[in-house]
Amino acid sequence: MLSRLGALLQEAVGAREPSIDLLEAFVEHWKGITNYYIESTDENTPAKKTDIPWRLKQMLDILVYEEKQQAAAGETGPCLEYLLQHKILETLCTLGKAEYPPGMRQQVLQFFSKVLAQVQHPLLHYLNVHRPVQKLLRLGGTVPGSLTEKEEVQFTTVLCSKIQQDPALLTYILEKGRVALKARENLLLLVSVASQAAATYLVQSSPCCPAIIEYLCQLYQSLPSSLDPADIAALEGISWRLPSAPSDEASFPGKEALAAFLGWFDYCDHLITEAHTVVSDALAKAVAEKLFVEILQPQLLHVSEQSVLMSTALLTVMLRQLRSPALLQEAVAFLLGMDQQPAAPEDSPRTLCTHLIRHCDHLSDEISIATLRLFEELLQKPHEHIVRSLILCHLEGRSYVARGSPEPESYEDTLDLEEDPYFTDSFLDSGFQPSVKPPPAPATNPDGKTAVTEIVNSFLCLVPEEAKTSAFLEETGYDTYVHDAYGLFQECSSRVTPWGWPLAPPPLDPHEPERPFFEGPFLQMLFDRMSRILEQPYSLNLQVTSVLSRLALFPHPLIHEYLLDPYTNLAPGCRSLFSVLVRVIGDLMQRIQRVPQFPGKLLLVRRQLMGQVPGEQLDHQTFLQGVVVLEEFCKELAAIAFVKFPPHGPRLHPSKPPEGHV
Repeated sequence: MLSRLGALLQEAVGAREPSIDLLEAFVEHWKGITNYYIESTDENTPAKKTDIPWRLKQMLDILVYEEKQQAAAGETGPCLEYLLQHKILETLCTLGKAEYPPGMRQQVLQFFSKVLAQVQHPLLHYLNVHRPVQKLLRLGGTVPGSLTEKEEVQFTTVLCSKIQQDPALLTYILEKGRVALKARENLLLLVSVASQAAATYLVQSSPCCPAIIEYLCQLYQSLPSSLDPADIAALEGISWRLPSAPSDEASFPGKEALAAFLGWFDYCDHLITEAHTVVSDALAKAVAEKLFVEILQPQLLHVSEQSVLMSTALLTVMLRQLRSPALLQEAVAFLLGMDQQPAAPEDSPRTLCTHLIRHCDHLSDEISIATLRLFEELLQKPHEHIVRSLILCHLEGRSYVARGSPEPESYEDTLDLEEDPYFTDSFLDSGFQPSVKPPPAPATNPDGKTAVTEIVNSFLCLVPEEAKTSAFLEETGYDTYVHDAYGLFQECSSRVTPWGWPLAPPPLDPHEPERPFFEGPFLQMLFDRMSRILEQPYSLNLQVTSVLSRLALFPHPLIHEYLLDPYTNLAPGCRSLFSVLVRVIGDLMQRIQRVPQFPGKLLLVRRQLMGQVPGEQLDHQTFLQGVVVLEEFCKELAAIAFVKFPPHGPRLHPSKPPEGHV
């Protein structure tokens, strides 16, 4: 039979109408392969001892010869058409996966490699070609020490060669589910094990890095401009290994494009993390230059509110996903610059950071909230320059502390409400007594620091009883704040440990002249926002207090002293977080009188915010919501102070969560 088919092939090749005879021979060989599976009863005979390898070779020779004959016409020959229409490659892939007869996968890999290499007609564009190619790729490397390793390498080499000739084929290979995953895993492995010379060649002499970044930028620019910033902020869990949101999440316009971009950004971040330093630095700088500077920055500075909102929300999500130190360094330099010098109040440098801080106090509440979220995300990244640039460079030198005067003998000397410049004269005439009553001199620890009980009680007692509502709902919330603050403080302390921060502030020289103090543009903005807490929307107040809480958690003695110690003797004209809160309380005491049935309305608003009653519109609602936020924020600050410095002394790394009230 074999000799008869060989003769048939020779006759077909020499005939006047070879296409008909070639097709007949091609079909005859394919039927010979399929008949083997119908007629054979021996499952142990290796494939190479059957006639399958010979028939596959004959089919390949026919395809190649047919193509040469059809070259002048530029058409697809009938044998190739038969191969495509009858899904022969799909069937072969299935047979290879089954490994029947033994060694069949090796034969299939060889056939695929030779067809792709020797047939010049572009095949990978056809569904019935690239789909089995993807399946065959998935089979590769599944078993350590595979007997088909040589054939797998040959197959992927041919495939890569085809893609190099026509990069458009990437859309048929790399973006197809698990095939894309395997390709990306292989690239990760390649860049991580590359030698110095190979890494340098990869960066300087190959299109690898530009292609990766160009694709990232294309995905970003393909995002619809109508994307809702709220949808962007809510989309989490996007990974390059699973570049789509979970199916049970609500869909929204542009979701697939957003998931594709964030998935590829996550992949770039992993590449930069795993790659050789040469490749890592090149990729990180390319992301910063091409995506951050050339695309994102103009959008962040645009006059269009939609452009600012969308780019700010996208940058926030990118920061949330970012893990690689090299890319974080580039992101920090992009957002904040690397200048270590504190800014003066009159300075107005046209830097991106300056614009972003101004966006936090924008006429648009939505832009303010979005930008505050960006800074809150930034403050959670493990990079010391973030905290130093925004806060610490302005606190160093402690020029906010009064110099040249002895420590007061009693608390009345430092907090006489009638003389405090942050209180108005009508504060004490309002008919309400302040809950911050001048106590005896604050208790101190042996090292001279204010006892934490005094600090905690100062915050807990700051809001007057008339403006408190949590007690009426049998839920003070303080224990919950302590528990949450403990976890957040542990996380923050672990993040900053490598930075070697001091445990105590540097001593003051009483003879050193006082220098003008400026809290810096970031704290200035936050304090200004905090001073308007009774006039701002509820959602904005929540974001402002959230950022301030993040700052207060940092275990740096200067941050603790300036933000959390009410007993700090401030220099003239200086303000601290506590002094801002005191002034807000003064405003609160006056405004209470102008709200009829204030206690009942305040309690109703709190229940509305807790979802216990319908959210009907009330007079003075913004003010009443601000009062609720103020009460909760003071409890949160008290809890943070407690977990940072418990009653028995400073503790930067608590060993177990504290319980109960102070």
